[in-house]
Amino acid sequence: MKKHLAVLLSAVLLLLPGLTAGAVAGAPAVEAGAAVLMEKETGTVLYEENAHDKLEPASVTKVMTLLLVMEAVDDGRLKLDDVVTVSAHAAGMGGSQTYMKEGEQFTVRDMLKAVAVVSGNDAAVALAEHLAGSEEGFVELMNRRAAELGMEDTCFVNCTGLPAAGHLTSAYDIALMSRELILNHPGIREFTTIWMDSLRDGAFQLVNTNKLIRFYEGATGLKTGSTDAALYCLSATAERDGMELIAVVLKSPTSDQRFETAKSLLNFGFANYTLTDVYPSQALPPTEVLLGEKAQVQGVLQRSSRILIDKAELNAVTTELRLSEEVEAPVEAGQKLGEMVVLVNGEVRETIPIVASEAVERLNVPGIFLRFLKTLFMAG
Repeated sequence: MKKHLAVLLSAVLLLLPGLTAGAVAGAPAVEAGAAVLMEKETGTVLYEENAHDKLEPASVTKVMTLLLVMEAVDDGRLKLDDVVTVSAHAAGMGGSQTYMKEGEQFTVRDMLKAVAVVSGNDAAVALAEHLAGSEEGFVELMNRRAAELGMEDTCFVNCTGLPAAGHLTSAYDIALMSRELILNHPGIREFTTIWMDSLRDGAFQLVNTNKLIRFYEGATGLKTGSTDAALYCLSATAERDGMELIAVVLKSPTSDQRFETAKSLLNFGFANYTLTDVYPSQALPPTEVLLGEKAQVQGVLQRSSRILIDKAELNAVTTELRLSEEVEAPVEAGQKLGEMVVLVNGEVRETIPIVASEAVERLNVPGIFLRFLKTLFMAG
């Protein structure tokens, strides 16, 4: 299949919503059982191969563990300086670990560091138990959150990724949870961008298992994983020129090949795509308000008009304004007045509502009478 990858890529891209294969060049070199390249802001898939195959993720599982912990930190249920006590269960995890002992205590910050940098199974379980009372309870939260994110290929059995029957996910689902983590919890970068650090006041050295952090320009994370059955896995994130990409690689034959595949995916994305801000081709005119305390209301774009685009199509972006000439009071702030249509090569790519910037109350009867008199006076 890989021999025909370059030929198949254009057909695959034609199926992706909003993107065309027109000027996209240089299919990435993929040495893996499955791969996905996703852009963070829009969630657009730029490349995929066997994206929904259910495979073992190994320690890439911990992306969900990190997500749930960061959600708890960001909504105030946990603090980074909270102290976590290591249980016998957590201390006995084996595999990748920081050799935590039963009864030993670490802050949430240090636990996150241990998970993100060296994939500590002991730290992951200790955090899970601290947050949910037990690893089993935490796994229930993991699967519930996966369902909320639309991760239809996923079933988690533990919070570490250690081999377990039925513990499966897909490259696409990993991209979904990775996107949720880096998009809505940017504080995770404090941990995922560490190359070298230490625990226990410098007595235990940490070196990131993700070599891209040191050797790939713009790398921001995220998580490695490997077992005999899963082979070598990775969710790699990197940002350049304001665009962050997520490259997921599953079942790569060697550690080096997973990193090279991730680099190839990221290079492909950065070479061919960009995020660009789109603005109206003219200043938005105010909309007339009938029977309003104000005669006009100013429209504004409801949200950012930032779109993902093939770099070769940058000069083919145009906009059209479709605005109501008038609206009857009362007008609510945020009420739709029209829309800006974004076109690429004449084809609609996105439609952004134009809404009222403020509320306009309706005139009462005396107000209508006074306005009528004023109109008569001005006409005379």
